[in-house]
Amino acid sequence: MLGYSDTNKESGYLAAAWMLYRAEGELTAVAGRHGVELTLFHGRGGAIGRGGGPARRAILAQAPGSIDGRLKLTEQGEVVAARYADAAIARRELEQMTAAVLLASSPDHAALAADAEQTGRPIMDELAERARAAYRALVWDDPAFEGFFRAATPFDELAGLRFGSRPAARGGRSRSLEDVRAIPWVFAWSQSRIGLPGWFGLGSALAGFASANGERGRETLRRLYRRWPFFESLIDNAELSLARTDLDTGRLYAALAVGEEAERIYGRIAAEHRLTVDALLDMTGRASLLEGLPTLDRSIARRNPYVDPLSLVQVGALRRLRDRTPGDPERAAEVRLVGLTVSALAGGLQSTG
Repeated sequence: MLGYSDTNKESGYLAAAWMLYRAEGELTAVAGRHGVELTLFHGRGGAIGRGGGPARRAILAQAPGSIDGRLKLTEQGEVVAARYADAAIARRELEQMTAAVLLASSPDHAALAADAEQTGRPIMDELAERARAAYRALVWDDPAFEGFFRAATPFDELAGLRFGSRPAARGGRSRSLEDVRAIPWVFAWSQSRIGLPGWFGLGSALAGFASANGERGRETLRRLYRRWPFFESLIDNAELSLARTDLDTGRLYAALAVGEEAERIYGRIAAEHRLTVDALLDMTGRASLLEGLPTLDRSIARRNPYVDPLSLVQVGALRRLRDRTPGDPERAAEVRLVGLTVSALAGGLQSTG
């Protein structure tokens, strides 16, 4: 089984995707040498930060030879309802996945992907190293980050609401960031509209590579995006995460974390977001996010006027709830309101963990 969630939480979006891709290739090679029929179980979640995204795109992006006519993956949460609640939609989804498995298993596709990988492997090694360094510098090495995360997202409240099938932290108590499970980690960032697990570190990697290699480096990235299904999927999924991000609303959540350290950390997040959007658009040649997917772009734009007020209500409820003592008779009403806004936002944003 390939664990998308914890790999992302540990090393960030880009580095995690590359480590998993390399693991697929190495497992496939070992199984081939020993005549073992290998079926990889993709433990993907619904959110981009947990390996989610369009299934057809994900299948075609796997390492050459790793599918070979067999696919096992998880479908969970809101993804099940969105893809399989309606018979016609479910049939179409399964048709697309079956077609993608057949195409990914064809010799022609494997040859093209392997050729692109040979060119792209050293580039991805460098990009992953840059992205991981940027991600860990913020999430794991900045001593003020954990406090910001707990204050600027509803993570602690999610833990008390018991939305998931397992506790929000290993052992039932979140003593440190290491104890936090990946599902509520992604869910909390989704609720705050920042979506950090789905893109942070990518901008530092792309911009750093382009800066070090000049226009030739930029053109190399553009060519890789056009030729390599893995890299194309990586970039397109990040674009979707960035399009769903709303840093104006995210700033309201960040204001729940008071002090200069909170301002500094949110400034780093906002700066990385700008860097990532600029680098991604430069590489893809698009003028704006989701320019090539107008239907999806319009869907997000039409949803926002409905979900933005819910975020305002949630921020206010979180602030009041945190100001109340455990014995306050009004506390139960605030807890219920937070729970309602969590459910409503998850439905409106069509994203949980």
